[in-house]
Amino acid sequence: MLIQLSIRDIVLIERLDLAFETGLSVLTGETGAGKSILLDSLSLALGGRGDGGLVRHGEEKGQVTAVFDVSGTHAARQLLRENGIDDDGDLIFRRIQSADGRTRASINDQPVSVQLMRQAGQLLVEIHGQHDDRALIDTDAHRTLLDAFAALSDEVQQLSGLYKTWKDAERAFRTHRARVEAAAREADYIRASVEELEALAPQDGEEDELAEQRSRMQKAERIAGDISEASEFLNGNASPVPLIGSLVRRLERKSHEAPGLLEETVELLDTALNHLSNAQMEIEAALRKTEFDPRELERVEERLFALRAAGRKYSVAVADLPALTEKMIADLADLDAGEEKLAELEKLTGAAKAEYDRAAVALSGKRRHGAEALAEAVMTELPALKLERARFMVEVASDLEAATAEGIDTVEFHVQTNPGTRPGPIMKVASGGELSRFLLALKVALADRGSAPTLVFDEIDTGVGGAVADAIGQRLKRLSEKVQVLSVTHAPQVAARAATHLLISKGPAGQGSDKIATQVATMEPEHRTEEIARMLAGASVTDEARAAAKRLLAGGG
Repeated sequence: MLIQLSIRDIVLIERLDLAFETGLSVLTGETGAGKSILLDSLSLALGGRGDGGLVRHGEEKGQVTAVFDVSGTHAARQLLRENGIDDDGDLIFRRIQSADGRTRASINDQPVSVQLMRQAGQLLVEIHGQHDDRALIDTDAHRTLLDAFAALSDEVQQLSGLYKTWKDAERAFRTHRARVEAAAREADYIRASVEELEALAPQDGEEDELAEQRSRMQKAERIAGDISEASEFLNGNASPVPLIGSLVRRLERKSHEAPGLLEETVELLDTALNHLSNAQMEIEAALRKTEFDPRELERVEERLFALRAAGRKYSVAVADLPALTEKMIADLADLDAGEEKLAELEKLTGAAKAEYDRAAVALSGKRRHGAEALAEAVMTELPALKLERARFMVEVASDLEAATAEGIDTVEFHVQTNPGTRPGPIMKVASGGELSRFLLALKVALADRGSAPTLVFDEIDTGVGGAVADAIGQRLKRLSEKVQVLSVTHAPQVAARAATHLLISKGPAGQGSDKIATQVATMEPEHRTEEIARMLAGASVTDEARAAAKRLLAGGG
């Protein structure tokens, strides 16, 4: 994987652009030149803790950009896609740190949380120092490393699916059992309620329909008397229609005796008589419409009041009574058939757990075989790292009662640094220098399995020299054939094996400037010899040191 690192206005850095090639790259320089600043900057771009103190004095903010050239199937790309981040092309991680402590993160120019940046960054780069070996702190990581070494990732994924099936079945069983138990506690009440509601048989929309019928009949009852009185007036013995009809006939006879005198009057009376006849028909029709059986009104009211009483009793709206009836019938059915269904769900849960247990036990056996092989592979590397008296062990403890989606095993790396001492967890027993060498041996044993595509080692060779430093260099070189390796080192034996040698120095920020800045330069072969000679001899570089440096470079390729 290729990495480009661009740093702006971070402590002692005004502007710095670096490119790390594949293989082994080393960073060397005097103590205090700024190696830790470079690693802090890389960590910041990978989602590490932000700090306003990282910003260069006098500036409001600093910025670090890391560009990664990784394959399209890498886990980091999958994680970004799952979070809606465009992952086409290179992955560009950018972190802006303000002097006031605020920080902003983005990936491929899309704002992201620092947490997501950290998750993606850990899939791309691992940074290991003597006191920051996170791969060895978390025992869950130990299991992950063992599974990677033993090629058990597919089995773990399959087991995770079985675990989900088991837990889903278990949840369904518990939910149904709780429902059956609740129904059993209210069995008598539910049965009586179902009988009552089934007898009542509420229908959707029935309340509104009954209320409308009742209102219509009540209105008809109120106006029926007036209509009947009007009908009696128009059609009864006191009806004016016969009198007006007799009067019209008499006036018609008289109109011949006095032409032009009564014709209009006769016409008006005749018209009035026709209107009265129409009114008689309409009032009779209205009277028929108001006719109803009082018993029907009584029936409607009784039904309406019964529905509303049931709604109050069961604390639901009348409109919800049909749904309540169905639910109670279903609850009663669950109660009646619950034990049978409960037994079926319990059987399914037991079968799912049994299948998980079989797969978990089988995976546990493979882990134990893998643990022996991993311990043997790490032990092979220890003598050359001046840990020939040490032992590395992979402890696998299994407990079926502590099942998880990853299995029933707890995996922990133990070491014994000297014969006769008690073995124990690696983080408690090993010193800082030993821890770094154990980690290197572990990484070499794992090769490109269980590691990010880039490993950064911060002074992993501290406190060692000679043959041990040379052994560390050899292993870093071997490791770099599988993954990209960056190493901050003070050991010339390590530096001599690098494919790329970067020199970190500190000097004036520019011509005539009184500010100090960290600078990084890729070293050419002749300059590289001089730097390794300095690492061998110290401040005064001798011809003997230069000759020794040439021999190291000749043997480190």
